Amino acid sequence: MMAGFGHSSTRRRPRTRGRTWSRSGPDRATLGIIGVICAIAGFFVLHIILGPVAIVCGWLAMGRRWNGGHSIPALVAVVLGTIDTILALMWIAGAAGPGNGMF
Repeated sequence: MMAGFGHSSTRRRPRTRGRTWSRSGPDRATLGIIGVICAIAGFFVLHIILGPVAIVCGWLAMGRRWNGGHSIPALVAVVLGTIDTILALMWIAGAAGPGNGMF
């Protein structure tokens, strides 16, 4: 008798909908915390790099959506990263303006 051929256990009990994604990358909570850390560190060093990194991490932590159900660290990362990026751009624009050259 050939019992068992053609009947795998996954056909009888398929995966649930909530477990169909890949678990290889960082989860949303971790991305939110990384974004907050980058945003806070961006106020002190590497403003123009860490600000956009914080925005991206926060946006990914929010599930790439801007509507409802956001986690607090993700929202803080996006807001602080935006402030940090704007301040860095203003600093760069001020450094390139007149009065800081040779004359």
